[in-house]
Amino acid sequence: MARYIGPKTKIARKFGAAIYGDDKSFEKRKNQPPGQHGVNKRRGSKKSEYAVQLMEKQKAKYTYGILERQFANLYEKANRAKGVTGEVLLQLCESRLDNVVYRLGYSKTRAGARQLVSHRHITVNGELVNIPSYSLKAGDVVAVREKSKSLEVIADSLAYKSTYEWLQFNDEKKEGTFVSAPERIQIPEDIREQLIVELYSK
Repeated sequence: MARYIGPKTKIARKFGAAIYGDDKSFEKRKNQPPGQHGVNKRRGSKKSEYAVQLMEKQKAKYTYGILERQFANLYEKANRAKGVTGEVLLQLCESRLDNVVYRLGYSKTRAGARQLVSHRHITVNGELVNIPSYSLKAGDVVAVREKSKSLEVIADSLAYKSTYEWLQFNDEKKEGTFVSAPERIQIPEDIREQLIVELYSK
C-alpha cells in the first residue's frame, strides 16, 4: 500500500509541528513554511475555514501514517460509535497496532513500527500479526516474537521508550498490554479533532 516517503521535514514545517518526532532540521526552520519564498504574501496569510479544517485532517493523517480511504473509514466508524466523535476518532487511531508498537517503544517512529509489524516481528496475544491497522482491544498483549528479540534496532529504541497510562510494559518479558483506549487528555498529539469532525460533517 502506498505511503508517503517524501521529505518529512517539509511536511512538519507545513503544519508547524514536529509530527514525525525529533528533527533538527525542523527545529532550525519551524517558523518558516516550506517553499522558496515561505508564505506567499500576495495571497494573504489568512486561511479560509475550510482550509484550516482540511489542514487539521491532513495533519492527523500524516501523524498516524494513515491514508485517505482508511482515515475516512475510521471517521465513519467513530461517527457511528457512542461518545464524542472526535475523541473516538483519535482513540481508534491510537488503538492501531502500529501506533501501539510505537508507543510501547519498540520503534522510535510510527513508520518504523509499521515496518516491524509488516515484517512479522510482532505478536498479539502470542499470535503473529502483520497488519499495521489491526485494532487492539483492552487486555491485548503486544510483544516482539522470540526470534526478533535480539534485533538491535528494537533494543536501541526501548532504551528511550516513554510511558503511557493506558499501556503497561513488562521489562522482563519485553511485552506490553493495551489496558484500554486512552482518554483524550491522555493523548499527547496536538490535534484539534473537532475541526476534522466539522470538515466531514459538511
